[in-house]
Amino acid sequence: MDWRGCTWRVSRRDFLKGLGGGLVATEADGADAVRVQTVRGKDAPDSPFFLTRGVVLVIQDLRTLDWPERARRAGLTTLATHIFPHEVAAFIQSEAGQTFLRRCGELGLHVEHELHAMSDLLPRQLFEQDPTMFPMNEKGDRVREYNLCVHSQAAVQVACENAAKYTRILRSTTGRYFYWIDDGRPMCRCPKCRGLSDSDQALLLENRLLEAIRQVDSQARVAHLAYARTLEPPKQVRPADGIFLEFAPIERRYDVPLSRRDAQSLGGLTHGRLLDALDANLAWFGSEGAQVLEYWLDVSRFAGWKRQNVRPVPWNDEVFGEDLATYGRRRIRHITTFAAWIDGEYVRRFGDPPVERYGASLQGYAARDM
Repeated sequence: MDWRGCTWRVSRRDFLKGLGGGLVATEADGADAVRVQTVRGKDAPDSPFFLTRGVVLVIQDLRTLDWPERARRAGLTTLATHIFPHEVAAFIQSEAGQTFLRRCGELGLHVEHELHAMSDLLPRQLFEQDPTMFPMNEKGDRVREYNLCVHSQAAVQVACENAAKYTRILRSTTGRYFYWIDDGRPMCRCPKCRGLSDSDQALLLENRLLEAIRQVDSQARVAHLAYARTLEPPKQVRPADGIFLEFAPIERRYDVPLSRRDAQSLGGLTHGRLLDALDANLAWFGSEGAQVLEYWLDVSRFAGWKRQNVRPVPWNDEVFGEDLATYGRRRIRHITTFAAWIDGEYVRRFGDPPVERYGASLQGYAARDM
């Protein structure tokens, strides 16, 4: 099979345990002193158009490959860790995690954490204590496996307390925080919640998480992830000041640019629908601070999240350049991509990945067609 144009109509979270390992995070001490100008405040006159130029990695990648050095050579600004908060919290207290953070600091790189958070924010074992904290399905049954009921004050309070706890450990050097709901899974269908879309419910929670996190980091901002069941924007809930958009087009193709509106994924979703959803989200959240979370370098995705299918990244300079123009025209200035499974074994088998080409194109992009 040619994975170049492969698309997936599955929840990324369903495959996460195959990614392996824990994650890393930034130190709390001194985080406020190193906030990036590219995220807050005015950028320098000679700043590249794309202010955030990042990659998102799992712990095996960080343990087995010199990612800080590679990111620095490529002109990237940000390394983000991925999977679950409890893994991140455990790793950050290890010697390897501290070494990683120290090296990023020495090289002027920022560290963020893009996290599938719900099972850590609302531990699943609390179901026995109070099932009403958990979402109701269409049959009227409470379900322990995913998400929460946003109209349960107890559930939201627990989630906020745990978000604050993890934020104390996992301080972002940019002040941006990513605590995602369970993607690809429905939110609550109880009588109080069912009138709200999944996107509205997610934003209700994100607004509350922002309040809690700002008790730890007064300048914190929280991402709203537009992805899968939250691809369409909210319709009833407005974002609090400090919520920014993160758009993740996982169901797109990579053999053609996103701008090809008629291109269709295996699941039937067209690029045109993705672009329309992006524009609708930008209208709701605004473009300031908006970030695209892409998959150009995501070995795990192109392998169908199966290690036996790992192969070289199907990089295409022309597609990438067109994609940057698509995002640039929309004044999106923060770009990152999953690069999961680009680790020591990948380099041993296939050689260096196109990270420097990725970084060079991001740095060299000149805004046009505004």
